[in-house]
Amino acid sequence: MILENLRIALSAVRGNAMRSILTTLGIIIGVAAVIAVVSIVQGLNFLISSRLQGVGVTFIRVEARPDPFDPDLAGREVTLTYEDGLAVMDKVPTLRYFNPLFFRSERAGYGDRSLTVFLMGVGPYYQELNNHWVERGRFFSQLDLDRHAHVCMIGTSVIEELRLDSNPIGREITVGGGTFTVVGVMEKQGEVFGRDNDKLVLIPITTARDLYGERSFRQILLEFQAKTPEVVELAKDQITDVLRARHGLPEGTKNDFWVALQSELLETTGSILGTITWVIGAVVGIALVVGGIGIMNIMLVSVTERTREIGVRKAMGARRGDILVQFLIEAITLSLLGGIVGVLLGWGLGILGAKAIPGFPAAHVPLWAVGLGFGFAGLVGVISGTYPAYKAATLDPIDALRYE
Repeated sequence: MILENLRIALSAVRGNAMRSILTTLGIIIGVAAVIAVVSIVQGLNFLISSRLQGVGVTFIRVEARPDPFDPDLAGREVTLTYEDGLAVMDKVPTLRYFNPLFFRSERAGYGDRSLTVFLMGVGPYYQELNNHWVERGRFFSQLDLDRHAHVCMIGTSVIEELRLDSNPIGREITVGGGTFTVVGVMEKQGEVFGRDNDKLVLIPITTARDLYGERSFRQILLEFQAKTPEVVELAKDQITDVLRARHGLPEGTKNDFWVALQSELLETTGSILGTITWVIGAVVGIALVVGGIGIMNIMLVSVTERTREIGVRKAMGARRGDILVQFLIEAITLSLLGGIVGVLLGWGLGILGAKAIPGFPAAHVPLWAVGLGFGFAGLVGVISGTYPAYKAATLDPIDALRYE
């Protein structure tokens, strides 16, 4: 019976192809929008997650968190300094590596050529903490930091745009107000959101502080790596205790810094992107409602057009339930066909949208999003088809046979 009703439903769709397309247009647009948005957001989430997972579960980040609305912090300068990081490493035995991170946009030049680069002042363990390694040459040593050496690491795009030799090691470039000797080239990272991550220059953190002054170093990022995954939570608590003592925070007051583990960074990112997905999904869900209204209207028209057919079927012994199932299956079939087209269209739009943005990660469509699209379409079909099917099932067979 179900297969026969499905055959009848597909015949009705083929017989009124243009009407069926226009009827399901709302479903197609709604499902396509949901799939396109989810694919783009999930592609971004996949990229961020893979990068955070690349630094490992022992990764810990500390950043300053000023709160102007907190009376305990109001009126005081919130700081997070290189010395804070050194004190943490000295007093927290559960940590293996420490990397201070200072960054700013700066001009780099070689000869008569120049470009804007992302300048970072870092420590000798930048590679281990950020999973970003030297491709050629060497990285900084602690001796470079102690001597405040004017040496630098550069990204591959700096070599290309400044037209340095294929082997730039030993060349001198200008960055900001200083001259630096290139001692290494970092491995290629590529583009994200149109930003070239290889327009990068790394210099020792102590040299950066000499160039830009103590005032610029009042709030920097501190990165740590715990010795083992088992001691990460303990390390976080110990870091908090050391920094609270150094910042003179009385008991009961909030921290003026944030200590985040890799898992917390992943959770925060996932939460933000998930909220964006659901908000946009709810907005485009209006199209599904419109599509449902369209299906309900066309099914009511179909019931009216086929009143005599319904009367004949009832006269031949069809029960109310048979008629109800017939028209309900037709509504669901119409809706699911719109869902299929919407999923394929949304998938294609997501791929094209991701490629249209330079450096944007590839679209990623999880199976749950496809299931969600079909689920929405099927639900709309059930809801919008129930009343027309009930109306058809309750028609009086004598009146239906007499209908002109």
